[in-house]
Amino acid sequence: MPSPGEAPPAGAPELRRLANRLKRARGQLGAVIGAVESGADCRHVITQLAAVRGALDRAGFELISTAMRDCASAPRGASAPAEGALTMEELRRLFLTLA
Repeated sequence: MPSPGEAPPAGAPELRRLANRLKRARGQLGAVIGAVESGADCRHVITQLAAVRGALDRAGFELISTAMRDCASAPRGASAPAEGALTMEELRRLFLTLA
């Protein structure tokens, strides 16, 4: 977290949105657990479980999308990716992990 007067890190709005999306998924998962514990109808549980899975998938794709955009905006002609930056091959593998 930046100190007062310091600029937020690059991608901060995207990271906030991602964190909010994950918090909503956590809330949905809590509702699924509560439904299972209370013996709710399986149709309701499966519907809610699918919503959680969809929310997590969207969060993962959003994260990869942000990384791809950042990678694509790297200066042309750079001899190597910046330290800690994802390579296109790593992005490809991460994307396929979610697919």
